[in-house]
Amino acid sequence: MYLKSGRLKSTSRHHPSVKRTHKGPLRDTLARNMRRLRAARGLSQEALAFDSGVNRTYLSAVERAERNVSIDNIARIAKGLRVEPWRLLKND
Repeated sequence: MYLKSGRLKSTSRHHPSVKRTHKGPLRDTLARNMRRLRAARGLSQEALAFDSGVNRTYLSAVERAERNVSIDNIARIAKGLRVEPWRLLKND
């Protein structure tokens, strides 16, 4: 694509946002364990988000396996649920 100046527009810097739909089994396991542990403790998403120090909408997306979660955020969520982080990733 050319600009009005006649120069070739670089396409390498401006990629449209791509929504990734592949979730993967580990994301599914994390989401399932979070929902189960949160329900067992009687916590709402809002309460867990507050206890974990993460945004509620972010936490909701993690529970739907839509976010690729950093190890730091897994640790925060585990702390909010009062479990060891590995428990969130264990496939029971």
